[in-house]
Amino acid sequence: MAEALKVKEQGIRGGGGGGAGGVVTSALGRFGEYPRRWRLFLHEVRVEMRQVNWPTREDVVSTTLVVIVTVTFFALFFAIVDGGLSMLIQRLFKNFSH
Repeated sequence: MAEALKVKEQGIRGGGGGGAGGVVTSALGRFGEYPRRWRLFLHEVRVEMRQVNWPTREDVVSTTLVVIVTVTFFALFFAIVDGGLSMLIQRLFKNFSH
């Protein structure tokens, strides 16, 4: 993390050069540091992933079952409500069309 701050500070300090040569050198310098920054990023990702508290298999199975039951319940509920409202609207149109 400290290296990332150093890279950021160097980019801020070194970005004010003048002249065309400074622009090319600056661009090449930034291009050259991409592999180092990429390695640093992957290292930080690896460190963070070690700190993740992964769920157990039982936790995953139980929450999956809860989701399946909940989705099934709401699917049936909305199918019944949709069917009922559809019948009601059809009857209203049928009664008012004559």
